[in-house]
Amino acid sequence: MSLISYVLAACAGYLLGSIPFGYLLVRLVRNEDIREKGSGNIGATNVIRSGSKGLGALTFVLDVLKGFFAVILCGFVMGRTGFPPDPRANVVALAALCAILGHVYTVWLGFRGGKGVATAFGVFLALAPWAALAALGVFIIVFAIFRYVSLGSILSAAAFPAFALLLPDALRIERTSWVTAVLFLAPLTLIVKHHQNIARLLSGSEYRFGGNRVKPTGTTSL
Repeated sequence: MSLISYVLAACAGYLLGSIPFGYLLVRLVRNEDIREKGSGNIGATNVIRSGSKGLGALTFVLDVLKGFFAVILCGFVMGRTGFPPDPRANVVALAALCAILGHVYTVWLGFRGGKGVATAFGVFLALAPWAALAALGVFIIVFAIFRYVSLGSILSAAAFPAFALLLPDALRIERTSWVTAVLFLAPLTLIVKHHQNIARLLSGSEYRFGGNRVKPTGTTSL
C-alpha cells in the first residue's frame, strides 16, 4: 500500500503540473502556438512577451495554482489514509517535485515545457508559505534593481531552501530527509533549466525586461 501511494502521488503531481496552461490559453484565445513565439517556452513570461499581458498574468496564476494544489490535494488524501506524519511528508514531497517536473517536461507537448518557476512558487507556497514569500521578496528586489526576470528567478530559487530551513516553523509538513532533499532538488531543477540564461547573463546579452527586444532562444523564466 505504501509503494502504491508513492506511485499514485508521483503520477498525480506530474499530471497536474504538466497541464500546459500557457499553450492552451494562447491557442484558445489567439489561435497561435506559444512555442513559435519568443523563447518557445510555455510559461507566463513568454506569453507576456508575445504581446498578451492579460493571458500572461492568467498563465502565471494558473501555473502557481496547479503546483499549490498538487501539494495540498496530496496532503489531504494522505491525511485521510491515516499515514503517520513522516511517510505522509515524504509522499507529499514527491508529489511536489513531480508537479514541477510535469511543467518542465510536460507529456502533452513532447516533454517540452517551461522553466517551472511559477509552478515551483505554488509548490513552495504549499510546503513553506513564509519561506516562499521571502523568496518572492528576493525576486522582487533583484528584478527591481536589475530588470532581469531570469536573475530574479535564479536567486530567489537559490534562497528558498535557506528560508525553508532557517525560518522558525517554516514547513507545513514534517522535515524528513526526503523533504529536505526536495527543498534543494526543486530549486536546483529551476537553476539548471536557466543554464542558457546564466550564460547570457555572464556575456551581457540577456534580455532586460523593458529594454530593447532581442531574440535569443530560451529566455523565458517561467
